[in-house]
Amino acid sequence: MEDIIAIVMVFGTGMIGLIAFSPIGRALAQRIRGPAELPSQELDELRDQVAGLSQQVEELAERQDFTERMLAQAREKGLLGSGGPS
Repeated sequence: MEDIIAIVMVFGTGMIGLIAFSPIGRALAQRIRGPAELPSQELDELRDQVAGLSQQVEELAERQDFTERMLAQAREKGLLGSGGPS
């Protein structure tokens, strides 16, 4: 009986070792450690991209407001229909 336990322990330890150094084991270890921190250069690039996208959204909002005002003025002057179903 002790021989069987010793054999199971040896093979069990070997299997755990194989799994630990496999890509699956490394992925599990990374998940346990938590998300990796981005290098500062990459983080700066992402911040610049977010700032650029924020500026584009602001510009689009201004264009939409302008377009809505122009359409409202045209409707008031009777140049356009109400836009609803006939």
